[in-house]
Amino acid sequence: MAKRLLSIRFPRLASDSALRKRPLEGPFALIHRSGNTDHVHCLNPEAEARGVHCGMAATDARAICPDLITRPADLIREAAALAGLRRWAGRYSPMVARDGPGGLIADISGVPHLFGGEPELRADLHARLERVGLTLSSAIAETRGAAYALACHGGGILPEGTVQDGLARLPVSALRIGSDVAEGLSRMGLNRIGDLASLPRAPLARRFGTGLVLRLDQALGLQPEPISPEAEAPYFGVRMTLPEPIGVQADVMAGLRRLLDRLCATLAGHHRGARRLHLELHRVDREIARVEIGLARPMRDPERIAALFAKGVAEVDAGFGIEAMRLVAHVTEDQPPEQIGGPRIIHEDDALADLFSRLGNRLGFDRVLRLLPAASLIPERSFLIAPAAYSEAESPPPHRGPDRPIIIFPPELVTTKGLGQPGHPPAQFTWRRMSFNTLRADGPERITPEWWFDDPAWRSGLRDYWRVETREGARLWLFHTPQAPAGSTQNWFAQGEFA
Repeated sequence: MAKRLLSIRFPRLASDSALRKRPLEGPFALIHRSGNTDHVHCLNPEAEARGVHCGMAATDARAICPDLITRPADLIREAAALAGLRRWAGRYSPMVARDGPGGLIADISGVPHLFGGEPELRADLHARLERVGLTLSSAIAETRGAAYALACHGGGILPEGTVQDGLARLPVSALRIGSDVAEGLSRMGLNRIGDLASLPRAPLARRFGTGLVLRLDQALGLQPEPISPEAEAPYFGVRMTLPEPIGVQADVMAGLRRLLDRLCATLAGHHRGARRLHLELHRVDREIARVEIGLARPMRDPERIAALFAKGVAEVDAGFGIEAMRLVAHVTEDQPPEQIGGPRIIHEDDALADLFSRLGNRLGFDRVLRLLPAASLIPERSFLIAPAAYSEAESPPPHRGPDRPIIIFPPELVTTKGLGQPGHPPAQFTWRRMSFNTLRADGPERITPEWWFDDPAWRSGLRDYWRVETREGARLWLFHTPQAPAGSTQNWFAQGEFA
């Protein structure tokens, strides 16, 4: 069976995709910033008819066409659109690959008879894509280079064995060579591919490089050029069509559990866990109710995930009934396999993750925080605050020296009564409007500022910390600044409380 390749080019993919979402009339262009200059990235036929072309500076384009409507180009969305077209083109071939920034190449060997022939296949392709507003050209040939060249210059079909004759009239730029090589060939009078086909390869390679010879031989079928379609990313989505509309919450949850069983089995097969899931409930009146949840950590346990959907499903308006359900895990992460066998045990970490998930779905995952230890002796820097859903619990670093209090708070002024003994905690003091009498004290523990940080709270200098037990029962963590003037009563502070 002869190999037949289909090349599809989308010369205005970016602008066509943008106008599909937000249609408008008149000249239109997408602008992309490169370096310090804005350039025209893609445009519609009206702008091209007014003299605007791709690569032109945006200021020049607006000078030529004052009523030009512009929007910023979105390269990520453009790449996603091409990826979606690549998946859709699987209806014509199981082997479809991207071919440059705006094209696809497909191996359709043995496929055209399913559509009635190659002309009918191309007609079906064009009809479907033009119906959704996409501009395209396509060509079918027995080599990848020939199909590409023909698609870029009008399109068509080259019957088997006619590659050299079919390419002879096309310009040398159709060989996927650089513009400098094409200009060099033109200066020598070699403007068409037919002018190169009969020339010896060695002089061409010495003068223009081996790349020209390789592209020429690939187009003529003298050198192989395989198609290597990229591996499809796994899709974690399931769907269910119901024989009769449902509307009771219990029925919806029963259908959701069936979807979760299938989805979690797929996730387990790829060693993945869901982090965000999206449930669509298709109503009889063509409206769609959506429920989305997030998870504090990767998970593929159907029962635990279903419990998180219960609140959102209870708030859904079923209307005249729900006839279809669709569940997608659109954010997933690696999750190693778990040991199977025996009863399912909910560990303490699992229960904590479920709590974080419930709070995160109600309050926002960025608002559920946890404290993490930090390697610093400074009390204010001995911890970090991080979102609980995006961090793991950590053990505190090894600590040498006196124990730290169970509660640490910002320094609070302690009012002393009398001067007391120099270098010792006051015998009597007032804190938070309560009077205390010192029973015993242990210290001091001197902590110096970290000089490489400019912390306004530590500009007072050294701190001497004491563990003070009072007659009233409170066990406090007090400090004073030894560099304070002698006799000062404003140099004692409380910063912690022991259990």
